[in-house]
Amino acid sequence: MPREKVFSAAIERISILDENGKFDAKLGRNVIPLEDAVALYEHMFICREYDAIAFKLQRSGHMGTYPQNWGQEATSTGAAYAMEDRDWFVSAYRENAGMFWRGLPMEYILWHWMGDERGNRIPDGLRMLPISVPIGTQMLHACGLAWAGKYRGDGSAAVTFFGDGATSEGDFHEAMNFATTLELPVVFFCQNNGWAISTPRRRNVGGETVAQRGLAYGAHCVQVDGNDIYAVVKVVREALERARNDFKVTFIEGVTYRMGDHTTADDARRYRDSAEREEWAKRDPLARLRTHLEESGAWDTAKQEALEARAREHVSGVVERAEGIEKPAAADIFNYTFAQPPETLIEQRETMRTNSLSLRDAVRSE
Repeated sequence: MPREKVFSAAIERISILDENGKFDAKLGRNVIPLEDAVALYEHMFICREYDAIAFKLQRSGHMGTYPQNWGQEATSTGAAYAMEDRDWFVSAYRENAGMFWRGLPMEYILWHWMGDERGNRIPDGLRMLPISVPIGTQMLHACGLAWAGKYRGDGSAAVTFFGDGATSEGDFHEAMNFATTLELPVVFFCQNNGWAISTPRRRNVGGETVAQRGLAYGAHCVQVDGNDIYAVVKVVREALERARNDFKVTFIEGVTYRMGDHTTADDARRYRDSAEREEWAKRDPLARLRTHLEESGAWDTAKQEALEARAREHVSGVVERAEGIEKPAAADIFNYTFAQPPETLIEQRETMRTNSLSLRDAVRSE
């Protein structure tokens, strides 16, 4: 046969709770119990309050920079909710809500952006890595964690997060190729917020979707409304089942939007149309979930007012703890590099010198 079709594919888009709060009862059945949906809404609301206060802390000189998570809370929160304790959460730097849902104390992220390395020491028992600022490198780390889990047979999977711009990095392609050829239990979650800093999606990805980039590697690819927490939970849960049961890699494209600047060092007004931002504000993940909860009889104005007060109090306590941490000891640079420091480092720590000889002694010995 001179011509035959050797490959064809289709990518589904999943949406359960639309921007007006209309819920698809058939598709959304048993995805999130109503009481859990309330807890998720409360969590995301507190995270948004945290985000706003962190922005003010940076502007008042308490932090060097800060990337707001505003508008993207449902992606990482939904994924974290769908994950099991044994799974690895491997983030970039706009997944605060998901990290907090999995148990990371909120002050850790503030410490990181305040320049305190103690913010990167994940508490024992939490299966997550510190936030990753270099674009794309965390995907390779997720592959390593998934490979170890498969080798040990512990049933764990790794979920790694990145932006649409990261899919143009070599690290993404290497990680995808590694994960699919070795059949690793990895879920790649692309937060497509439309902008790779100031580069629009159309200048970064030529295809109709970002998700189709995973097809070349044999991954299962799906697009999801990233501002719909029900849809996010559904696709991540299915992806984790696929990873655990079949060692099949999934590429998820969560279509969402960055409502703020890329970081506090950026000014999105210089390259982004205000009309675009206003249109996306109508698709806010918190607003649509609140509408759904109100229509379900699980939420009302009194509960909202109580939540707002609780959020302010909670975040105020986080800031107090973050700013009240004791100064690090000079010996910490030696204490947290190795589980068991080698003798040379122990000697340096005890003498606070690069070797056992002082500079004066070294000169005299020549």
